[in-house]
Amino acid sequence: MSAGFYFGVEVFLNGLMTGVMYSLVALGFVLIFKASGIFNYAQGVMALFAALTLVGFKDGQIPFAHLFNAIFGTDIHHFGWHLPALFAVLLALFIMILFAWLVEKLILKHLVNQEPIILFMATIGLAYFMEGFGDLMWGADIKKLDVGIPQGGNLWIEESTAFLGGDDFYGFYLDNLDIWASVVAAVLVTGLVIFSQYTKTGRALRAVADDHQAALSVGISLRVIWVIVWSIAGFVALVAGIMWGSKSGVQFSLSLIALKALPVLILGGFTSIPGAIIGGLIIGVGEKLFEFLVGAPFLGGATENWFAYMLALVFLVFRPQGLFGEKIIERV
Repeated sequence: MSAGFYFGVEVFLNGLMTGVMYSLVALGFVLIFKASGIFNYAQGVMALFAALTLVGFKDGQIPFAHLFNAIFGTDIHHFGWHLPALFAVLLALFIMILFAWLVEKLILKHLVNQEPIILFMATIGLAYFMEGFGDLMWGADIKKLDVGIPQGGNLWIEESTAFLGGDDFYGFYLDNLDIWASVVAAVLVTGLVIFSQYTKTGRALRAVADDHQAALSVGISLRVIWVIVWSIAGFVALVAGIMWGSKSGVQFSLSLIALKALPVLILGGFTSIPGAIIGGLIIGVGEKLFEFLVGAPFLGGATENWFAYMLALVFLVFRPQGLFGEKIIERV
């Protein structure tokens, strides 16, 4: 095989890795939509807020330091200590669970049995509040996140595949962080599928999504279910924030990864956990191969910015429920 063929295979593999990163964000959307019927516009901001909180705890940053300095004329920024990565992750997870409880207490309990559009608008307001609150609490500067996950090219894979394409090919370049993300995503999806399909709580989550009033009538606590599902979504957001923050730094543009999750959801289906992974892989591979085969040679490049949305548009026309979504049939 020629070196060009193996370059194409490398692009394909990197597309799979990128797709897994998209899927991690899409998982949060699916969880909340599957369990409560709410499209959570704030999921991307949740990943940003979780990453900001993790970096803040790990680096010993004083929360609201900029506000205190502006009010009192002080110049304080850090406590002077650093937390171990694992302890900082556990603290950030606690904050996300606390956030889930507050969302239910202050917002969701007042919107029981309301129209989906009302719940959707509530998540838009929540997204903008969290983004502003995160800025106020931790500052808007770009932060480096390092929790000990290996980064950079995997030398073993590169050296083991260098012989494939002759003198013009130097081996597959695969990022260690992307490989770790793939493993983490596989574990998450397996655990979430088991939880959703084979546990009493998982079945209760699906019942709440179908009909709030009916779920209440059979003794399912809607408030408890919402706290559980938003806590799980917060955990998924934390994992996504760790992976994306480690890859590109923790910055406020991190919240925009939610936009790339939308085509993933359209392809995979809004109610399918495995669909979030498959949709992410299709988007990741598709945009990389399209850029490699068509975009760079014929269109001047930069096709990765819009390819996913064009593919999603095709699915909306021919299969709006997605590959794994449930087809909704209403009696008229």
